[in-house]
Amino acid sequence: MSDPACQLYLITPPVIDDLDAFAAQLESALDAGPVAALQIRLKPASDQQITAAVRRLAPIAQGRGVAVILNDRPDLASALGCDGVHVGQSDASVASARRIMGKTAMIGATCHDSRHLAMEAAEAGADYVAFGAFFPTDTKQTEHRPDPEILTIWQEVMEVPSVAIGGVTVDNAAPLISAGADFLAVSAGVWAHPQGPAAAVRRFAELMSATD
Repeated sequence: MSDPACQLYLITPPVIDDLDAFAAQLESALDAGPVAALQIRLKPASDQQITAAVRRLAPIAQGRGVAVILNDRPDLASALGCDGVHVGQSDASVASARRIMGKTAMIGATCHDSRHLAMEAAEAGADYVAFGAFFPTDTKQTEHRPDPEILTIWQEVMEVPSVAIGGVTVDNAAPLISAGADFLAVSAGVWAHPQGPAAAVRRFAELMSATD
């Protein structure tokens, strides 16, 4: 059976109070269904907190073949052995992240609702571009609300994969999958799912298989 056209990209909660407890949740979630990547995104957090989180969580993900992406910090991502880094418009540039991380690292870029920003990121060497927020989200403050059509247009004209992000849940994901998102970036939609993270991952897997 081939991989679904759309894959799940997990993002940690912005605050993790108990690393060991979350590590157990992560193991359960990753064992429940296919996950392409885990972004470790802690805000606000000290270098020590980020380092502790990566050292605790990365082996769990990488041991299951899940790429580990660190948010914002190519310096720490490189030093800690992450597979890649995700940069926002106000963070390090794609080019500088590439210089720090090396040729084989996965570099992703936030592009909000702008195909122009996405094309600039792709031309600079980004491995994926992220559009959003498609839905209201409590995980971060958002100003942009793209139409899912941006995913369709992007897929038709560009080879660089797209990530749909922002308030994505099992209840609203189907239109994004149908529109052509290569990945769904999900945080609270998994960790705060009423039946637990594993149930959410299983449901996302069903959705992605159904629309393949």
